[in-house]
Amino acid sequence: MIELPSDLPADLAPLSWLLGVWEGTGVVEYTAGEHRHQGEFSHRVSFSHDGGPFLNYAATASFLGEDGTDVPVPLLAETGFWRLARPRTEADPGPALLPPLVRGAARTVDDVEALRTADGFPIEVSVSHADGTLELYLGRIAGPRIDIATDAVVRPAGAKPYTAASRMYGLVDGHLLWAWDIAAFGEPLKSHASARLAKV
Repeated sequence: MIELPSDLPADLAPLSWLLGVWEGTGVVEYTAGEHRHQGEFSHRVSFSHDGGPFLNYAATASFLGEDGTDVPVPLLAETGFWRLARPRTEADPGPALLPPLVRGAARTVDDVEALRTADGFPIEVSVSHADGTLELYLGRIAGPRIDIATDAVVRPAGAKPYTAASRMYGLVDGHLLWAWDIAAFGEPLKSHASARLAKV
């Protein structure tokens, strides 16, 4: 059973089932050129909120090897923000440190419901990787399923070739399942990794 806080901003209602810390393992399998990468990894994902109309996101992963017995190798550290996609108004702060131009009433459930389309709510996810890579994902959340794909990938000059990604998340039998497809090293977008995580 998932317990949801009662003090969430209205904009977080569709995303609220993600809140908490999730841990588990997954598998990576990706072939680029003559190199085949495969094995098991441990994964920890955290979704939290601090009162704003977004979720804070953080994730780490460590490679456990082909049979899961190798010394763990850090693979991933990423942070970011998940939010409903909506136009910003004069009641929203920004850009940068600029305060809102007007003091508006708090957004309501009706305001959020107005964003719903036939296939769910539009969302935006920004992710920053420890290697300096930045991703902006756009997509949809429909109940316990999320589908997002990169609208932009920005890499530092020394980063490995990586041009696009898509991710799918779902809540199945109380577990967070996800799959991640990537386009890297000149390969087209294809399956890369998946995991099953339990709430801790």
